Amino acid sequence: MLLHLLNRSPASSGVAHDVLRAMGPDDRLLLIESGVYGAVGPQATLFSALHGRCFALADDLASRGLSECCADWITVLDMQGFVMLTEETQRTVSWF
Repeated sequence: MLLHLLNRSPASSGVAHDVLRAMGPDDRLLLIESGVYGAVGPQATLFSALHGRCFALADDLASRGLSECCADWITVLDMQGFVMLTEETQRTVSWF
């Protein structure tokens, strides 16, 4: 099981599509930095098949004023949750 970290907004880059193609059935996705824009509005539908496997970093949502806009099926994690998620996975892959 891999943890994929996406730091780019799906609206500004095709990297999100690359991540989805590369993900295995048990892999997890964590949206960080500008990647958290993928947790709101129409961009969130891109990740809708990842129910239970898609996460967004709370600090990055808050710094962009998106805390109240996150799709309800995306799990919001604080830094401790981020660390726990990395401990559950074998490797981490960063997508920039």
